[in-house]
Amino acid sequence: MLDLVEEIRQLKKQKNATILAHYYQDGEIQDLADYTGDSLKLARAATKVQTDTIVFCGVHFMAETAKMLNPEKRVLLPDPKAGCSLAESCPAVELQRYQEMQRENGRKFETVTYINSSAAVKALSDWVVTSGNAQEIIRRVSADQEILFVPDRHLGQYLQEVTGRKMILWNGACMVHEIFSVGDLLALKKEIPGGITIAHPECPANIREHSDFVGGTEAMLQFIASFAQPRDFLVATEANMMWQMQSKFPRHCYHPVPGITCACNKCPHMALNTLEKLRNCLVNGSPEITWQPEFTQAREVVQRSLLN
Repeated sequence: MLDLVEEIRQLKKQKNATILAHYYQDGEIQDLADYTGDSLKLARAATKVQTDTIVFCGVHFMAETAKMLNPEKRVLLPDPKAGCSLAESCPAVELQRYQEMQRENGRKFETVTYINSSAAVKALSDWVVTSGNAQEIIRRVSADQEILFVPDRHLGQYLQEVTGRKMILWNGACMVHEIFSVGDLLALKKEIPGGITIAHPECPANIREHSDFVGGTEAMLQFIASFAQPRDFLVATEANMMWQMQSKFPRHCYHPVPGITCACNKCPHMALNTLEKLRNCLVNGSPEITWQPEFTQAREVVQRSLLN
């Protein structure tokens, strides 16, 4: 029997497929991928894929984005149940109702939407951002317009702090980043006194304010790369990110910031994708992300926001 990893490699060639994997996937999946990255990097990578099939090892909204940017390609997601707590916190019908209410009250605003959202929500938006390009996009919004930022209130609060723009914040949060324990972070800082704390802006303010660096996953990697001598990093983001850090910069030591229950803050949705499901979706050509009516408008917003 073929080794599972080797079987996937052979199937990838046979099926003319390219594998994209988010940094929050297990290391064994990242190791097999043709492209790894955060949401912004993978959205851009998807536009460069030459094969007929894209297998997106991430969550549903990421595979949707890949499909809307590649309408002629087949886009597969190893487990269609791989969702996102942020995307689920902002249903399109509720956002549309809220936008209408705000307009009826005379408010003039543009909707800036974090990429962790459904295609239907993106279609209701003026801009789509990632943690990597959000500051740049917010500066494009005219000063005479308010900003409705959805769905992540913690990222929105952080962006208010760094840009000085007041925002109307949707009450959503990432289930992984919200459970970090500030008490355990402070205890870990005492245990590793020379450690440098890095946090994702999806973390609550009480974690960010005790961090030495706040940035998205790509920004974290760039920050770590700037240290030539070995250092200890205390990492407040999804635990699989440390595989990428260790792989790229093995000279450093990485310590997960504990959550409320444990030091194992892994996204349960990302974890639904496994090597077995990756193999099966290549064999079966499914589950497939099919074109939906809202993709047309969402695509226009994504292209304007992320590709220009």
